[in-house]
Amino acid sequence: MTTPNIVLNVNGIEVIYNHVILVLKGVSLQVPEGGIVAILGGNGAGKTTTLRAISNLLKGERGEVTKGSVELRGERIENLSPSDLVQRGVVQVMEGRHCFAHLTIEENLLTGAYTVKSKAQIAANLEKVYNYFPRLKTRRTSQAAYTSGGEQQMCAIGRALMANPTMVLLDEPSMGLAPQIVQEVFEIVKDLNAKERTTFLLAEQNTNMALRYADYGYILESGRVVMDGAAKDLRDNEDVREFYLGTGGGGERKSFKDVKSYKRRKRWLA
Repeated sequence: MTTPNIVLNVNGIEVIYNHVILVLKGVSLQVPEGGIVAILGGNGAGKTTTLRAISNLLKGERGEVTKGSVELRGERIENLSPSDLVQRGVVQVMEGRHCFAHLTIEENLLTGAYTVKSKAQIAANLEKVYNYFPRLKTRRTSQAAYTSGGEQQMCAIGRALMANPTMVLLDEPSMGLAPQIVQEVFEIVKDLNAKERTTFLLAEQNTNMALRYADYGYILESGRVVMDGAAKDLRDNEDVREFYLGTGGGGERKSFKDVKSYKRRKRWLA
């Protein structure tokens, strides 16, 4: 079996906010070319901070990488600006979508093409986005403020695609969306991965959905990776099933509300 080409290497990074608050405590992960990798965990686990450490969006929140390194195709990128990373093919879709409410859907999409110089290429990219998101073509002249949450999520992903990315960092794509729309968004992600060979690193609280579509996953807790493995192996793991997929032994549903104290297995703390 051939070894996958690793496009992104995160090596033991620590992140501190306001020079005081240690949020990430030695996170390491790898993303292979053309893969879909999921960062999983509950609210506050460090998923969003990990993505922002990669895309260099920490400074706006008074955060910084104080230890470790981030490498893109073997090049250290901790000191590059977010715009430099976009030029290198890395684009982040922010949690909460952040569409420009007063602009139309098409105007929002075109803002993602600011690094593309060719008008012909911009037009081709726009058509590609509409092919993957036909609903956006229908709503192209509607102001983003008057579109649904699902349409805004599609717009945010489409805006990222306008920059010709080779890797998309996707933060909480399921947040606030109906289950049917969540599945539709993940199907499009899978389609983009298969047809365009776009690499995805996504942060997601919806562990069940993420592991259905990802190739590999990393579970974070309190700023540390406590488990990682192939998506199928994580889905079948007893601990993951109980504490992240909500199913106990014998397929019995369990809720976090029913767990009075959650203690990780000793091997998770190794």
